Amino acid sequence: MMKILEALNGEKHFPPPIWMMRQAGRYLPEYRATRKEAGSFLDLCYSPKHAIEVTMQPIRRFDFDAAILFSDILVIPDALGRKVDFLEKQGPVLEALKAEEVAKLNTDKVLSHLEPVFETVSGIREALSDEKTLIGFCGAPWTVATYMIAGHGTPDQAPARIFMKTNPDAFDVLINVLVEASSVYLIEQIKRGADCVQIFDTWAGVLGEREYEAYAIEPVRKIVANIREAYPDVKIIGFPKGAPLYAKKFIEKTNVDAIGIDWTIPLDFARDELQPHACVQGNLDPLSLISGGDDMVTRIHEICSALKDGPHVFNLGHGITPQTPIENVELMIDTVRGLKA
Repeated sequence: MMKILEALNGEKHFPPPIWMMRQAGRYLPEYRATRKEAGSFLDLCYSPKHAIEVTMQPIRRFDFDAAILFSDILVIPDALGRKVDFLEKQGPVLEALKAEEVAKLNTDKVLSHLEPVFETVSGIREALSDEKTLIGFCGAPWTVATYMIAGHGTPDQAPARIFMKTNPDAFDVLINVLVEASSVYLIEQIKRGADCVQIFDTWAGVLGEREYEAYAIEPVRKIVANIREAYPDVKIIGFPKGAPLYAKKFIEKTNVDAIGIDWTIPLDFARDELQPHACVQGNLDPLSLISGGDDMVTRIHEICSALKDGPHVFNLGHGITPQTPIENVELMIDTVRGLKA
């Protein structure tokens, strides 16, 4: 049985199962070699051969308990017909969406455009052993909308926050389109072999209380409901980064099975307020993985000790960074798996 799915189903494991956000990425020399062979970043995302390879690389090297589909949250705007590019040392660059363009968006070509991604899902599931979990994913509507509106990431996502206030009707239409596109995208991933899915809301933490309810909680609730209508038993992880005070409400209102938490959430809060309602996933600071050493090991012990009496999947509080030493990843895994009850 897959330990990850057991944890998402509310079962306790100690040591906890482990995977790592962005575990296929630039910190690995084999990833960099495959990326160079594939061409552009989008070419890599849309090449099943190469995307399967980079997804499997951290499984071969580290024997994580889960593989996560290699793709990007911005394939959805790409599938909606918006221009998307990834520039070296700059990151994603999109054609900024204007209010009058929102009505032209439609989801008719989402499945056909993303067929290479679905082929990748099938290929990964075939390559994985039966005890390894395959995690599919998408970006949450709010986070994807921020990139579509600004054309790039910004420290506080002010362009999207201004857009929602000055063009509320257009913004609501955009969010609804992203809910529909994300739902069919995740449902097809499950159909092709994903064992569970995660919804990444990287920019949830910049929203105020009213906006969080409307644009971080409600769209995810709709996506979860749509998935459950097609696959009632599939497990779903929500990751609303940077909003600890809303985490319990997020679980209760979206009906996710697990919540990813970042390193700013106190462990006693995660244990007492979140674990009774959902599996907790996290929450080592990715910068601890850069520094490594005794400080990282101590923090791993603190996390796993605090969360050992409830369902827990060990992970980072956000994605691993490119400059992370591989030996620190090895130490992290050895530390988690060497824990004694």
